[in-house]
Formats: sequence, C-alpha cells, structure tokens
Amino acid sequence: MTTIRLMHAKLHRVRVTSANVDYIGSISIDPDLMEKVGILPLEELDIVNLNNAKRWSTYAIPGERGSKEICPNGGAALLCQEGDILIIYAYEECDRAELIKKGHKAKVLVADENNNIADFFEQTLTPNQDKFHFQERC
Repeated sequence: MTTIRLMHAKLHRVRVTSANVDYIGSISIDPDLMEKVGILPLEELDIVNLNNAKRWSTYAIPGERGSKEICPNGGAALLCQEGDILIIYAYEECDRAELIKKGHKAKVLVADENNNIADFFEQTLTPNQDKFHFQERC
C-alpha cells in the first residue's frame, strides 16, 4: 500500500489572541473553529506565522468554546505575539489507490480580524482517469 499525505483542514489568517509560554506545549483553539474544518484534539498541526515567517509543528487542544481563541503554548509562544496572523494546517495519510478511486476533500476556513468565519469552502481532488481535477471552491 502506497500512502500520500494531503491537507484535510486549514485555518487561514487566524489571529493569535494570547500566547502562554508556561503551558506544556500545543496550541489552544476555539472548538467551534476546530470542528468547522475537522481538526481533532491532539491532532498534529503545522503552523506558519505570516508576521515573521516562523514555522512549527505542534498538536491541537480545545480552548474555550465561542472564545475565538488561538493561543500558542509552551515554546511556540515565543514564536509569535498577540495579533500575529497564522495559517494552521492539518494533514491526513491517504491510500493512493483509494485516492485515485474516490478523490479527496479539504475544508478551509478563512478568518476575519476577530477570528470569525469570513469565508468557508472545500478544495477537492476529483479523479479523472489517470489525472486529477482540482477545484478550489465547492
């Protein structure tokens, strides 16, 4: 079995609401945001800070529901400050043969300056014989 790693969830342009260096690792995210794109608690994430180009990997933990919280914890708190804009990616391993048969779908949430949903869409890979059709908005 051959696997391929594909993005399945993205929180785009979310703003850091706080940073807690004293917490033991991870990033706290409002569960409403996590659930909208399908990020699970403890799921591995890649994060990019658009203000300083720093990148890191960590795992998600649910913050306070409805708070719009985005709080890097532990060492990651030193890579950003309140107000910084982040892109948060989650990936999944897919069986290439299944991907060729069924395709793939990723959920993307674009946030406004208060971490409300400004836009939400899906990106899809649809199999077409030996190629894929990529569609940005579904």
